[in-house]
Amino acid sequence: MKTLYFDLPMGAAGDMLSAALYELLSDEEKKSFIEEINKAGIPGVTVSAEKSVKCGITGTHFKVLVEGQEEGSHDVHEHHHHDEHEHSHEHEHSHDHHHDHEHHHHHHSSMAEIEGIINSLKIPDCVKSDVIEVYKLIAAAESNAHGIPVTDIHFHEVGTMDAIADITAVCLLMNKIGASKICASAVNVGSGHVHCAHGILPVPAPATAFILKEVPIYSGHITGELCTPTGAALLKHFVKSFGNMPQLKISAIGYGMGKKDFEAANCVRAILGEGDDALEEVIEFTCNLDDISAERIAFAMEQLFAAGAIEVYTIPVTMKKSRPGNLLCVMCLESNKDKILQTIFKHTTTLGVRENISRRYFLDRSIETVNTEFGEIRIKKAEGYGVKREKYEYEDLAAISRKTGLSIDEINNRLLHR
Repeated sequence: MKTLYFDLPMGAAGDMLSAALYELLSDEEKKSFIEEINKAGIPGVTVSAEKSVKCGITGTHFKVLVEGQEEGSHDVHEHHHHDEHEHSHEHEHSHDHHHDHEHHHHHHSSMAEIEGIINSLKIPDCVKSDVIEVYKLIAAAESNAHGIPVTDIHFHEVGTMDAIADITAVCLLMNKIGASKICASAVNVGSGHVHCAHGILPVPAPATAFILKEVPIYSGHITGELCTPTGAALLKHFVKSFGNMPQLKISAIGYGMGKKDFEAANCVRAILGEGDDALEEVIEFTCNLDDISAERIAFAMEQLFAAGAIEVYTIPVTMKKSRPGNLLCVMCLESNKDKILQTIFKHTTTLGVRENISRRYFLDRSIETVNTEFGEIRIKKAEGYGVKREKYEYEDLAAISRKTGLSIDEINNRLLHR
């Protein structure tokens, strides 16, 4: 399975993500991508990739020029990357107070106008859809931060084109790479405070914090804004799971560099590789139950399977004060974790649940339907690790047994000689 993993020890901005993904392409693909993004029709925008070195590591910096000028170039207090959160703020002011006053006279775009620009671009429709969805995440975050409807949010013109270029570049590159599984590390959001059009805000900025809800984030020793709203929205849209890097056979590594220098290499690392289709990480939840009836345990197990659990079972245990009880074990995928936890607490009497992460190896499975003297019967097939096996679906055999009066062994023997 083609898997893409983002390593985010220095957070993320749109230009860093696009540069990291760009580095995963072949030389020929890189050249055609730059042509494609520049011919997409983003008003006044020119995009180029340039070599960048941070702490001795060589990577790519994505340079986006709007009317020949790089976003944030006037900012005296240069923040981490370019201050994307500034150009996605509501329209009362334009950029940081340290910017040239000429910026205050630029036009501001509403979300509807931005969708119009995106829909006019010469890019595949599926990519347009991704770009719009990412922008909607940013608009919703700004709406929440400022307490005004999304329809009243306006984006500063220069910053808008810059952000559209970053988002479009990432969405185009994700489409080109075509990874089946996309995951990332926890996100370092930085610490301290950041200047914006509205004053001094804590890091992460309110819009960024809103977008990153339900995403694991942390604040390391670096002072500054490490994750911008655009970077956060791109991660939220594309990344399906956050945590440790899965087992991968790496095929390519890309380093996307930010503008600012820190004591640590200021980059996003994108790792592309083949994951093991026969291996997946599962969560095992366990809890001890000694004050619940057998009927309620059975009902809870039924509800857990309905909620999408992979496996649910109980083990008889002896608990404190020599009380007989049950150990409830529930296996599920990371993506279903919250729903399963809610179901355990709702339908059992437990006050706490333990979590373990396990690697699960399994055979490739398939089901085939065959015609027999008893009618159609399903055969379950499994293959992998040098093993092949198959068996008839038990429920089908049981249904035939009820109908014919034959035992399951008798039915199996007759089917073996079909």
